[in-house]
Amino acid sequence: MDNKQEVDFSALSCPIPITDYPRVLLAHGGGGKLSQDLIRKMFLPEFSNPLLEPLHDGAVFLVDAGRLAFSTDSYVINPIFFPGGDIGKLAVNGTVNDLAMCGAKPLYLSVGLIIEEGLPMEDLWRVVRSMKEAAKEAGVALVTGDTKVVEKGKGDKIFINTSGVGVVEPDITIGPNRANVGDTIILSGFIAEHGIAIMLVREGLEFESTMESDSAPLNGLVEKMLQASRNIHILRDPTRGGIAGVLNEIAQASNVGITISEDRIPLSEGVRGACEILGLDPLYVANEGKLLAFVPPAEAEAVLQAMRFHPYGRDAVIVGEVVANHPGTVVMKSTIGGSRVVDMLSGEQLPRIC
Repeated sequence: MDNKQEVDFSALSCPIPITDYPRVLLAHGGGGKLSQDLIRKMFLPEFSNPLLEPLHDGAVFLVDAGRLAFSTDSYVINPIFFPGGDIGKLAVNGTVNDLAMCGAKPLYLSVGLIIEEGLPMEDLWRVVRSMKEAAKEAGVALVTGDTKVVEKGKGDKIFINTSGVGVVEPDITIGPNRANVGDTIILSGFIAEHGIAIMLVREGLEFESTMESDSAPLNGLVEKMLQASRNIHILRDPTRGGIAGVLNEIAQASNVGITISEDRIPLSEGVRGACEILGLDPLYVANEGKLLAFVPPAEAEAVLQAMRFHPYGRDAVIVGEVVANHPGTVVMKSTIGGSRVVDMLSGEQLPRIC
């Protein structure tokens, strides 16, 4: 008996008539019939929900009484498709994670699309489908948005802005200036995978093992962590600037010293090899599905175990601690017994990484 499920290929094909409009035209952003076709045939069916369906200039919604978290970010990555994701998945997960790092439960997102004239309609459809799947996994709704089309040569395929709103429960207080001496620093998993995946695609390099972006929604992981402890002091996702950049920001904001151990930082052999070939320091390479947590030492083990029971935290490890000496500075103990200062980069290793 054949147990194979039939695939609904109609859901995978672009709903805009490709024979008439194989590429995005300026008119698709002009507010007329083609704009309406794009919204009603491509965007609305994919993101359909009661708050979006009125197609008003904004969304009106009720939230639980308490504090709101609000975040916005823009994505200009090159290339827009890469192993493990694309600009659409990145945009949804990025804003979801920014809200989660505030200790918030993400609820609603807006999206702004800046599309370059000539973008293949199938590429736009692929991005839209990816955003739909990412929002579904994160458990958020896209409730309002905007589309603009710019002349060919005035953009780079597609730029995306996402903004999000979430609710913070009353007994949660998380912020970059809350590190205390003695805090345990936990890292959720292997670093530098996103940045290396992007760089390998750009440079046309191939390795024996496929490098994929770690782009993922972290709100579910944070929820499990907060169930284990309501006293988490800091949560941060080390995107641009990597874990080195984030740790320096925290050390300076809290005026504390931070010590990490090189031999505790999880690094795959593929990333290690790629960094050696490309001359990159993995501590400064972007991540899109990892977090750092600063936790009181008495509760660190409970948080760590909660993380390891979640798919996006199964490789979580303790990588360091907050110390009283060298305030404002990050120091790494090397594998050979020495120490070095991990400073913040004055430039950027990898431009257009997110």
